[in-house]
Amino acid sequence: QVQLVESGGGLVQAGDSLRLSCAASGRTFSSRPMGWFRQGPGKEREFVASISRNGGNINYADSVKGRFTISRDNAKNTVYLQMNSLKPEDTAVYYCAANRGLSGSSDSTSYDYWGQGTQVTVSS
Repeated sequence: QVQLVESGGGLVQAGDSLRLSCAASGRTFSSRPMGWFRQGPGKEREFVASISRNGGNINYADSVKGRFTISRDNAKNTVYLQMNSLKPEDTAVYYCAANRGLSGSSDSTSYDYWGQGTQVTVSS
């Protein structure tokens, strides 16, 4: 069992930065690829970024590439999402998730544990 708790969301202006954190409980965190997803108002949940178990393999959605950085600290059981140059279209609830497989994925169905989400609102 893995429990995930996101934090770090808030209201910012366009061009600002935020860092989201996702703290995981349980001893299996380091064996799990992790991902960040988001769901904007009236939109489907979409992939943002994923990171492999040791952090060596990282993938991003095209919409955030070059602006967002995913990282993890296995000693702290925490995964991060550094978000720079935020845009109004980044407004969403951001979720972290733990993958049931051996590698990160953009497919939300491959994740079996999800956090409750943290709201990010970017004003123009």
